[in-house]
Amino acid sequence: MDFTTIKGFKDILPWETGTWQRLDRVGRSIFRSFGFQEIMPPLMEMTELFSRSIGEDTDIVSKEMYTLTDSRGKGMTLRPEATASLVRAYIQHRLYEKNPIQKLFLIGPMFRHERPQKGRFRQFHQIDAEILGDPGPRSDAEIIVLAMALFEAVGLTGLSLQINSLGNPDCRSAFREELRKYLVQKITFLCTDCQRRADTNPLRVFDCKVEGCGEVVSNAPSILDYICEDCTTHFKSVQEYLQISGIPFSVNHRLVRGLDYYTRTTFEIQTDRLGAQNAVLGGGRYDGLSKQLGGPDHPAIGFALGIERLVTLLDEQGSQAAPVPDLFIAGLGPEAEKKVFRWANDLRRAGLWVEIDYSSKGLKAQLKRADRLGARKVLIVGDNELASGKGILRDMAAKAQTEMALDDLLSYFKNKGQ
Repeated sequence: MDFTTIKGFKDILPWETGTWQRLDRVGRSIFRSFGFQEIMPPLMEMTELFSRSIGEDTDIVSKEMYTLTDSRGKGMTLRPEATASLVRAYIQHRLYEKNPIQKLFLIGPMFRHERPQKGRFRQFHQIDAEILGDPGPRSDAEIIVLAMALFEAVGLTGLSLQINSLGNPDCRSAFREELRKYLVQKITFLCTDCQRRADTNPLRVFDCKVEGCGEVVSNAPSILDYICEDCTTHFKSVQEYLQISGIPFSVNHRLVRGLDYYTRTTFEIQTDRLGAQNAVLGGGRYDGLSKQLGGPDHPAIGFALGIERLVTLLDEQGSQAAPVPDLFIAGLGPEAEKKVFRWANDLRRAGLWVEIDYSSKGLKAQLKRADRLGARKVLIVGDNELASGKGILRDMAAKAQTEMALDDLLSYFKNKGQ
């Protein structure tokens, strides 16, 4: 039997991890500048946490969650998204008592059993950011500015921001009813899933990527015609703050996120390079979720972006150069090999990436390995070099070499680096 990865799961291979590490490093720098702190909830939560927050009628809960039952018959689920876990931690640890406004981020894996496609896997990774405790439009604008700053910092281009307002539960209920009536009239033009959603959760029809369903909702009522005066004022203020920040956007009244906890502002950052599933980041306000999960009635807004999709887009733009060793030390002979081993580890402790040979190969073979690794420089040390106290330093790019005093080896590379 040949063992391979499970369908929908993937290995992140050594030559791919550099991009992931860069995203992690850049993301943490951006979050720090915006005052966000990291939180690390567990991968597994009570199943009820997700069914109550996301909604029993959503595809995530009804079809996509990885759930098991423990020895006591309690349901446990690998987290399919981050927001519910963050809000649970916010309530459980009473974070609002430490600071009335919490700005949190999470970087880690999520799990959904859905059809694998470009940039989408059953184990996938997200960067998630949330502002909890503030109901105002400036929080909405700030979380969007943060998202755009993150994409700018990693060098992703060709993106568009779309925003909408879902209103609050009271003013949205009238829209849901009007939308349900409209969809019933068009029921034969909807896919099987959307025929079911039309009655149980009509807003989810807007998320469907089936072409026929898209044509139906293109002529559906606009939620912006149903939201109340307070929600309208809030949405206009969000737009003003985005304009102040120099963030271009378009209002899309069909942008309706189907999870039960969303209210008011919703947004997506999209690309035209991923096919039908074109969103690389999505988010919105969820003012009632904390109360819904048994906590205080505190407002919140956040976003999540898929790292796999982001990596795919960056690779298509032109991947970053793979990291290479700062130095390869070629030792020739037993005494030189011992010296080289000690020098390499001293330089590694100083923060340099140093490679050596492990099998006493000749100079030609070692130079070939150094070239395969992409080493910038090679230091050649044999018995003659040990006797003279001078090694040969070869610049692999320039194809030039010079002598250097071995007594100065550590100080040279520690101080001057490459």
